[in-house]
Amino acid sequence: MQISIIDTPTPLRLRPEPSRRRHIWELASLFHCSIIGTCLSTNELRRLLRKLGQDAPDATDHTLHGLAVSLAGRHDQAGKLLNKALDERHRAVVRRFDAATEAEGVRQLWREALEAGDIPGAYWAALTHPATDQPLISEIFGEVHMLSHLVGAANRADIRRLAMQEREIAALRETVARQQARLRDDLTERDARIRTLQEVVAQQSLQSVAQPCAADRSEIDMLIAELRRQLDREVRRREALEHRLTEAETTLQSERAARAELQHKLQSTVHELAIVEQELTPHVDEKVAVPPAALGTVLYVGGRSGQTALLRHAAERCGAAAFLHHDAEQGASLLPGLVSRADVIVFPVDCVSHDAALAVKRLCRQLGREFLPLRSSGAASLMAALRHAAAMTVST
Repeated sequence: MQISIIDTPTPLRLRPEPSRRRHIWELASLFHCSIIGTCLSTNELRRLLRKLGQDAPDATDHTLHGLAVSLAGRHDQAGKLLNKALDERHRAVVRRFDAATEAEGVRQLWREALEAGDIPGAYWAALTHPATDQPLISEIFGEVHMLSHLVGAANRADIRRLAMQEREIAALRETVARQQARLRDDLTERDARIRTLQEVVAQQSLQSVAQPCAADRSEIDMLIAELRRQLDREVRRREALEHRLTEAETTLQSERAARAELQHKLQSTVHELAIVEQELTPHVDEKVAVPPAALGTVLYVGGRSGQTALLRHAAERCGAAAFLHHDAEQGASLLPGLVSRADVIVFPVDCVSHDAALAVKRLCRQLGREFLPLRSSGAASLMAALRHAAAMTVST
């Protein structure tokens, strides 16, 4: 049994010709949410929907995101315009990925972009590249999905940092205001003293034009020089405070924009997970219509202790004829026999040992089995993967 990541009704689009990149409507619908949320900004999305006449002025960012996700799977003007916007937005990155001719080359370019933090363009270019195969797409999707979790975890720290910066900016503004007021007072006092001194000098000049008093002139010059030094010192202090204030306001603006973007991505991820969790919620007192056992035997490798009953219940609801579970306590020696008995092999990427994951992949290649990496050890991830696998089995 082969599970494809291309969501299309015709077999020809399951494996596009190597010379053509995939369109967004040819990708499975489960990728549309992450593509829209990662590869397009809110402003770009709003402009795009405005062209299609579907942008309401009072619509929230989350509403616009959901509308764009629904349009992504349609092969019509809206889907084509969305695909074109993504291509134009990430033209340079797509052109760089076009140099790759095999999946390993695409993986190497993706790794470089991931290390450089250039995720949006590389994500779109990698998913639509003709050389990208199913395991690579699953790997890239899993990494982007885990980044969304890291974004959610970092959101709280961003809020604390923004609050501290706002308090610092408020303190700087008060300090600058005090310094400006003090500087104005000093300038007023200096001007008054200079006028007084000028009047004294004028009077003394009239009294002794032929022999001016050198001592008085020297004292006046010293006083003027001291006032000028004080003025220069206050001017420099004010300029330094204004510079710090400008830098703090710029940093705060950048942090707010980044926080808004991260919050938008987090909301998209939470929305996607809520749909899957709603599918999973067991109703113990209700009789659930169990689909025919179209999946055969399901082997679950890894996971957390105490979850076996819940995972078995989820697998049976998705059409599994039998459910096998292997964890770290059973040892690696049992894996070959379990893999040979299973029709579908799954393991959660967040709760499986590195050795076990490598062993499963190696055995599946040797025995010609399909394996499905899950985003997490929860039953929701298992059910979502098995539902998709069962749908693909029925379609084939």
